[in-house]
Amino acid sequence: MANAASGMAVNDECKLKFLELKSKRNYRFITYKIVDQQVIVDKIGGHDETYEDFTNSLPTNECRYAVFDFDFTTDENCQKSKIFFIAWSPDTSKVRMKMVYASSKDRFKRELDGIQVELQATDPSEMSFDIIKSRAI
Repeated sequence: MANAASGMAVNDECKLKFLELKSKRNYRFITYKIVDQQVIVDKIGGHDETYEDFTNSLPTNECRYAVFDFDFTTDENCQKSKIFFIAWSPDTSKVRMKMVYASSKDRFKRELDGIQVELQATDPSEMSFDIIKSRAI
């Protein structure tokens, strides 16, 4: 199960929680972290949480992967939703940590079937609500 390139395994709970977010829509976001060469679920945000709750849940000096279920209304007044994959790699995190997350990202993202938009951010301004909204439409 470990990726040959990065040696990273993906805990089954990561995929199960993502499937629940995608099909049942009972979560707003999920953050994931790498611990002992394995990607695990870090935090889960309930359906009533906001984008601000999500961004506040990300550590300021550690990398994370995250998925966010973004609900929006189109110009034609249609309710839509897109699932974002966000690779959070703040400038203040350790170089080794950034390298591990970068080398494992594509493999982990492939495990989560249903990602519609990918975003990489090194500081909060790169994933502001306006950017998320513009990428969704």
